[in-house]
Amino acid sequence: MKSEKIMKYEDFKNLYNQLKRPCDIDILAESTGLDRELLNVIYTQRTVRETTRAYYRVERYAKDMLRDWHRGMSILQISEKAEFSPILTGLLMFKEMGKGRKEFWSYVRDPDMIPNARLKKEIIEITAADYVYSPWATEQQYKRGAWGENKLQTWLKEHNISFRTEKDLRGEFTKTPDCLFDRPITVNGWKINWIESKATFGDRTEVNKNLKKQLAPYLDMFGRGLVVYWFGYIDDVQLPDGVNIVDGTLTDHACNYADQC
Repeated sequence: MKSEKIMKYEDFKNLYNQLKRPCDIDILAESTGLDRELLNVIYTQRTVRETTRAYYRVERYAKDMLRDWHRGMSILQISEKAEFSPILTGLLMFKEMGKGRKEFWSYVRDPDMIPNARLKKEIIEITAADYVYSPWATEQQYKRGAWGENKLQTWLKEHNISFRTEKDLRGEFTKTPDCLFDRPITVNGWKINWIESKATFGDRTEVNKNLKKQLAPYLDMFGRGLVVYWFGYIDDVQLPDGVNIVDGTLTDHACNYADQC
């Protein structure tokens, strides 16, 4: 499978625009030869952004959605009509029924608790259909992030580089990178003090979000560093001097302590 780690913006946008439904992941994997996991990552990023933009608009129609449900439409059908997350459609309808968020999520995690047979069937249905907001999808995203962090740490250990993790640094700083070095290291000619792992695709929106929330504060606090986007990035992303960017080929490079070079 092709990974296409660094993409031109036009190529990325073409993929992004086609990834509207979960089934589009397999369709594009087959037609382009691109890695399915890469396409899944891009689909997830698009879906989160589209859902965030649409949430309050869709919420205004919760009463109409509940009316459609009482008339026989399933929650999944209603979500497809609204072009919205199946799970979050169910949540909005559940709240419209006067039920609590906590009760909804307990039913999603354990549908056998649901006394109503129709609701139980439909909760199972929307959970299976939601590739972003369901518990299984959230777990998949968590595991993807952990995979990236483990891959980074394994590579550093293979090069005998010591580091402190976010867990080690908890309480010392307001923000902490995934790996902070006690001594600067060099990678690909870069002299750096920290590395941040991102199991996402670095398009402009993603990189700008990460820059504002994490990368720029790390630069101010710890000096020069490196962010790795394991699933690649856009070739024209803009980062400030002192923050370098690399894709999954990071582990093809050697790294050493800067004072040993």
